[in-house]
Amino acid sequence: MIVAFAGGVGAAKFLEGLIRLVPQEQITVIGNVGDDIEFYGLHVSPDLDIVTYTLAGLVDQTKGWGFADDTFNFRDTLERYGVKSWFNLGDRDLATHIYRTEQLRKGKDLSDVTQEITKRLGLRINLLPATNDPFQTYVIAGGSSMHFQEYMVKRQTKPKVSKIIFRGSRTAKPTRAVLKSISHASGIIICPSNPIVSIGAILAVEGVRNALRKTSAKIVGISPIIGGKTVKGPADKLLKALNVEPSATGVAELYSDFLDTFIIDRVDEQLVSNITALGIKPVVTNTLMKTLTAKTRLARVALSQLKR
Repeated sequence: MIVAFAGGVGAAKFLEGLIRLVPQEQITVIGNVGDDIEFYGLHVSPDLDIVTYTLAGLVDQTKGWGFADDTFNFRDTLERYGVKSWFNLGDRDLATHIYRTEQLRKGKDLSDVTQEITKRLGLRINLLPATNDPFQTYVIAGGSSMHFQEYMVKRQTKPKVSKIIFRGSRTAKPTRAVLKSISHASGIIICPSNPIVSIGAILAVEGVRNALRKTSAKIVGISPIIGGKTVKGPADKLLKALNVEPSATGVAELYSDFLDTFIIDRVDEQLVSNITALGIKPVVTNTLMKTLTAKTRLARVALSQLKR
């Protein structure tokens, strides 16, 4: 069983390549729930949905999230009533959140509902929320505390962040399935996701990082930072805010207590010695995933490192 740690868009692109090489039944994805938020009274799981929609071939390829060709009649009607929405949820996307919320209110946990959604959309991967317990990522910016989605979507990452807070990290526990998947994995891949609020949020769930340290499986990470910048999202900004070097080396340092191999882009080849000094094997290749061929090729490189 291949286990992948995943955030949103970057991870979903990589997983598109991975499912071309590994049968879906042999892939477990541990997903970030720190981005989860209640909106319109609904439980929204952005990263879990991005992975699901992408692998099901339903995602809006331009935005990287939501359904392709979705309509926004619900949002537009709300605006006629004077409600200004900063979190744009399409009509088909809303159906997912309504279904999820309804099932949660019936007493099901997030893991069970996530499995139902993935299966109904035609997937056979095992997508596991990092925890079923309340857990949300907040940022402190300009002296104010705000949910990560407000910082990311409403404020377009403009406020200067001084601190990241994982609300629930002291009480949230990983599910048995999460811990079992890590301990029984044949190989583990840390997808090219935000190391602070995506992978970092998963690692903030008590017991997950320790499970990675203890597993006998090889662990391969892929840098989301290329040439000191992120391909998408505010990872570079958040690394700087936390006084971490916004580079492949900085990301490797965050994972250094459990990582065996780190895949970096060719433009960062000069960082090989830095990563080696951390006790991590560096692998240099092209990591941009603009085409399905590139996604599959990168997945093949990652898989090859799990065999060594």
